[in-house]
Amino acid sequence: MRNLVLSLLFLCGISFATAQELNCQITIDTQQINQTNQQIFKTLERSLNDFVNKTQWTNKKFAATERINCSMVINVSEYNSDEFVATIQVQSSRPIYNSSFESPVFNFNDRQFRFIYQEFQPIVYNPNAFTSNLVSVIAYYVYVILGIDADTFALRGGSNYYAQAQQIVNLSQTSAFLGWKEADGNRTRWTLLDNMLNNTHKEYRTVMYNYHRVGLDVMADDARAGKQAISSSMEIFKALNNRRPNSFLLQTFFDAKAEEIERIFSGGPKINIVRLVETLNKVAPFHATKWEKIKF
Repeated sequence: MRNLVLSLLFLCGISFATAQELNCQITIDTQQINQTNQQIFKTLERSLNDFVNKTQWTNKKFAATERINCSMVINVSEYNSDEFVATIQVQSSRPIYNSSFESPVFNFNDRQFRFIYQEFQPIVYNPNAFTSNLVSVIAYYVYVILGIDADTFALRGGSNYYAQAQQIVNLSQTSAFLGWKEADGNRTRWTLLDNMLNNTHKEYRTVMYNYHRVGLDVMADDARAGKQAISSSMEIFKALNNRRPNSFLLQTFFDAKAEEIERIFSGGPKINIVRLVETLNKVAPFHATKWEKIKF
């Protein structure tokens, strides 16, 4: 849909200023630490917002209205001199065609985020080198956000962005920072990207396309057909669940989508929800309390 809109604008002779790809709100939360001087955190917050929103991450042209809405909340738990220990909560959404609503597509809390930062130091991304863990983690999530967003508009459309994220992972493995290697845990940056690219979890990216492009994007014109397509997309997850029960990617998907799914199937035109609820309880039992509310 993004490329379609851009093509139509071009054909109609409408010009617009080139904008960067993301509309990202980055927040530094210091509530967990006893730090009266907040200046360095405010400086870091401003620098990161400029870094993410003013860097051109791709060779594509985005209109201002096409920018991807997302957020990153860095919760600092320890701060000593120039060393930060934190978590980073990353969320993104995409518009629903012909509506004023946005659909959450990614919601992930990375608990292995330690970095070195001195106030006013330049924050610059070099795709060919590891310069700092701060830059690498932020750039990694930028490309994950771009990849996931592209996957919702075209089947496996995010591959080029995931390849860039993979380059960041490979370069960062030479560092001593956690989260970049398979041995660092089962909910790491390495695991997230490996699962997205691994054929063992191929259903995830298929569902991302079917759920959004075939389901949500048609609901304004045919709500019943859209709901049925979303319900059918959940069936695709059965194969992944049989292969990898309670997998990381299934949890990641439903962390972003569970509330939305509950809302979609709790109103509007009726469809048969018996099989849907059975499927949801099988592939995402960790959200069973939400599935109980689907009775429409």
